[in-house]
Amino acid sequence: MKTIGLAAAVVALFTCSSASFAQWAVFDAANFSQNLLTAARELQQIDNQIQQLQNEAQMLVNQGRNLTSLNYNSLSQLLTTLSSTNQLIAQAQGLTFNVAQSQATFNRLYPSSYGVGTPNAQMVQDAQTRWQTSVQALQTATQMQSQAAQNLLSDQGVLSTLVTQSQGAVGALQASQATNQLLALIARQAIQAQQLTVSQDRATALDEARAAADEAQAEQMRSRFIGGGPQYTPQPVNFYGN
Repeated sequence: MKTIGLAAAVVALFTCSSASFAQWAVFDAANFSQNLLTAARELQQIDNQIQQLQNEAQMLVNQGRNLTSLNYNSLSQLLTTLSSTNQLIAQAQGLTFNVAQSQATFNRLYPSSYGVGTPNAQMVQDAQTRWQTSVQALQTATQMQSQAAQNLLSDQGVLSTLVTQSQGAVGALQASQATNQLLALIARQAIQAQQLTVSQDRATALDEARAAADEAQAEQMRSRFIGGGPQYTPQPVNFYGN
C-alpha cells in the first residue's frame, strides 16, 4: 500500500515538473526581443513616412505660395504718367521734333548768310519767326519741367505701394513681380529724364542758332546800309580861311 502511494506521488511529481517545464519552454525570450525590435523598426518607418508626407505637403504649400500672383499692377499708371510727357513733346510748336521736317525748317529759318537779293521784309519775317520758335521751345521746356515735378508725386505713391507689396510677398512670384514693376518705374523715370533733357537742349540750341542767324542778318543789313559806292573820306576843315 505504501509502495502504491509512493509510486503515485512520484507520477504526480513528474507530471507537475513536466507541465512546468513545458510552460517555460513556450516563452522564447530571443524571439520576443526580435519581434519587439521588428515592431519598433516598423513603427519608426511609419513615423518617417508620416514626416515625409508632412514635408511634401509643406513643399506643395510653399509651391502654391510661390505661384501666387501679385494683386497689384502699376503698369497702367506708369503708362499714363509717361503719356503726359509724350503729349507735351507731340504738341510742341515751332520747330518740330521730326528729323526731316525740322532740318528743312532749320535750314530756311537759320541760314548761315543772306543773299544780296533777299528782301528786307523776308529777313524781318524770318527774325520774328526765329524769335517765336525760341519762345515756344522755352515754353515746351518749362512745361516739361512742370509735368516732371507733378509726375514725381505720382511716382512716390507707386514706389511706396510697390515696396510694401514686395516686403509682404508670400512667394517668389510676388517678389519677382514687385521687382519687375519697380524696374518699370525706374525705366519710366529715365525716359522722362531724357525727354526733359531733349526739350531743354532744344531750347538752348534754338536760342544759339537764332543769335547766329540774327548776326548774319545784321551783317547783310550793314552791307546794304554802307552800299557799294565810294565811301566817305573825311577832309580837314579850315574855319578861318587860312
